Amino acid sequence: MLTETKRTDEYYMAQAITLAKKGWYTTHPNPRVGCVLVRDEQIIAQGWHQYAGQGHAEVNALAQIQAGDNVQSAAAKSATAKGAAAKGATAYVTLEPCSHFGKTPPCSNALIDAGVKRVVVAMTDPNPLVAGNGIKRLQENGIEVSSGVLETEARALNPGFIQRMETQRPRIRCKMAMSLDGRTAMANGESKWITAADAREDVQRLRAESSAILTGIGTVITDDPSMNVRSEKLLKGNERQPERVILDTQLNMSAQAKMLSLPGQTIILAGQEYAVQEKIDALEKQGAQVHLLATQEPSAKQKPSASSAKQSLSLDAVMSVLTQRQYNDVLLEAGATLTGAMLQAGFVDELIIYMAPHLMGSDARGLFNLPGLDSMAERINLSIQDIRAVGRDYRITATIKA
Repeated sequence: MLTETKRTDEYYMAQAITLAKKGWYTTHPNPRVGCVLVRDEQIIAQGWHQYAGQGHAEVNALAQIQAGDNVQSAAAKSATAKGAAAKGATAYVTLEPCSHFGKTPPCSNALIDAGVKRVVVAMTDPNPLVAGNGIKRLQENGIEVSSGVLETEARALNPGFIQRMETQRPRIRCKMAMSLDGRTAMANGESKWITAADAREDVQRLRAESSAILTGIGTVITDDPSMNVRSEKLLKGNERQPERVILDTQLNMSAQAKMLSLPGQTIILAGQEYAVQEKIDALEKQGAQVHLLATQEPSAKQKPSASSAKQSLSLDAVMSVLTQRQYNDVLLEAGATLTGAMLQAGFVDELIIYMAPHLMGSDARGLFNLPGLDSMAERINLSIQDIRAVGRDYRITATIKA
């Protein structure tokens, strides 16, 4: 049986986690964090991180109590009116308070200056700039610190941020849509629409919670896609668009591409040997950023495929760019060649596949281009995490099985 103290800590931390979710679509590249301030078993203030460059959760909560806003009890209001503010309170924070100066001052300093007596942390910050230093600073100033309360739930708030800090690369989620017989487009490339409106709206959610959308030049040339968030519900109060990253080895991107006229940044990654300054200037005039990367020969497994005989961008170099741009979650929306290459390179962390209830025939295009898998022993095994209906379609979420 849980003790009374443990039960109370979990209760308030659950409130902080709920607050953190309010910044689900807006905090990039920062983590989602919530904070609840409690005194005399009453919540006296609460806050969450809303936008990068603005106040962190702890600072927002402290600002709320100092202003006397939304204080929930008469006793707490009285204490606030007397100037007691957060002195003697307990702070429940979903992520270790930061200890370094970035775009904002350290939150650990703010809690110390406010006079809180105890801080309950769900998890330590994996950011090397913090990584226990925030907790240490609080303790050095006489503040009691408890950690690990609802840690699993807190980690679920920021899987991409945590992965970027722990492995130096973002979390890559590959989104595909297919028919019941595993086809993604007709033989002539026609693919609109495989899934129904509900599934397409669900993809809008995936885009909105991503730092960037990654695709290949083949998709851009064939579909001239927008690669943006268009859902009015998701855009309400949140104008941030995920950045669009185009892998374009030979710099074939048209300066008239639709996405270049839309809000949001487009990043084009091209091969160094294909750099043509006139093309680069035309694209940059339309607002795109062009980065030149190293190319590589196709792997031994890819050589049997005539279509893959050309040089391609080094996927390691691509991942370096994604990490340098501080992307936490990247949504891979591409054709069978790029998705297959990313999968075989070990850069896909999660598959999200929408399956529609129809058949497209044996001449239609397959889900992934995975050359070199010649035996059952070489197959890629998946671990299905979730299957659920989305309107008339089904969404399958899977990870790569080790």
